[in-house]
Amino acid sequence: MRSIFTMSFMENFRYCFIIFAFIMPLALVANELPEDSDTLHKVEDTSGLTPDEVRQVAKKLDKKAKAKKQKVRWEELSPTPVNADWVQTKSGEWFKGKIKAMYNEKLEFDSDEIGDYTFDFEDVQQIKSHQILSVNIENFALVSGIVRLKGDKLTIIQGDVQYTFKRDEIISFAPDAKDEKNFWSGKVTFSLDVRKGNSDQVDYSGQLNLKRRTAKSLLNIDYLGRISSKNSTEIANDHRLNLKYDRYITRYFFWTPISAEYYTDRYKNIANQVTAGAGIGYTIYDDKDTFWSISGGPAVVYTEYDTVEDNQDKQNYSPAAEISTKLEYELSKITDLKYDYKITLSDSKVGRYKHHMVMKLENELLSWLDLDLTGVWDYVASPKEDDQGNIPKKSDFQFLVGIGIDF
Repeated sequence: MRSIFTMSFMENFRYCFIIFAFIMPLALVANELPEDSDTLHKVEDTSGLTPDEVRQVAKKLDKKAKAKKQKVRWEELSPTPVNADWVQTKSGEWFKGKIKAMYNEKLEFDSDEIGDYTFDFEDVQQIKSHQILSVNIENFALVSGIVRLKGDKLTIIQGDVQYTFKRDEIISFAPDAKDEKNFWSGKVTFSLDVRKGNSDQVDYSGQLNLKRRTAKSLLNIDYLGRISSKNSTEIANDHRLNLKYDRYITRYFFWTPISAEYYTDRYKNIANQVTAGAGIGYTIYDDKDTFWSISGGPAVVYTEYDTVEDNQDKQNYSPAAEISTKLEYELSKITDLKYDYKITLSDSKVGRYKHHMVMKLENELLSWLDLDLTGVWDYVASPKEDDQGNIPKKSDFQFLVGIGIDF
């Protein structure tokens, strides 16, 4: 068993080197795309005040608003943001912590008391930010400043200048921070299955999701890998890494300047496969419980096979078209359904078409800990035969039970 593990580790190290050599330049390019590359501009704070001075201006405005009320019920009293953001729900409860982002009508919030928590944005009555937030206003601009949201009215404070918008004009917002780590969040899931008896089998897999979010863009990096051995003999070893960089044009339209995938599975005769493309997308449905989007565009596929018969090309390039859809549905307060499906149409020499489908049930145990049930279906219409004439099966199924940690 130790020799199998050592071999797998060395192979995985090589895979990781290939993956990051390919992916990281794309991520850097995506990160350096100019903010004015489309019609949406950024309204900078030109007051010359420091963030702390802007907060003092916001504090004075808060006090002035309270002074207008001769009698204030205790339920209407609101906290003063000092080193923390405050969020009030429609039930009247106030939560202290740090706003991470608001996307797709979901407000992600980090609190020392409740941990990482996601509010339905329609359930949020008030926001009093301590952070400088960058707000994407539909058909207008990115506006940075201290945020005050109450009911349907949004106020963004930049020194002595204030901008007022309606709530339904907000596409998204995120911290306008110089510290890069404030843009990132993620989740890692581990699954392990050990069987002893007539046969000894060990299956372990890992999933990783990283997100980099600003008010205008979303960078998604997803990894899924599996290694299995039976009676000290390896029987499965596959890895898939996806990158997708979206930039929001309006509340519903977005475009994808860069999408990429790296895949390897020697048991399907694929040593290395890289797919890269671009496209556009549209959010079909977005409310409190449901999010559904679709996107697609042209791509190119490079495939290096593990072994091939004589007089067969070991490497192939092919133009392609990709179509993908994402569905998220809140089944209950503690259970979410997530569905991702992507189909790639290409030349028959590289499989004709393939699809990758992931369906996941996330069951919240703690604010930062989930029990994840994941089903995976990979399909290749025309798999490539190896040098022995063996043709891999078209479909590959996985069912994973694992523990997920949010960070």
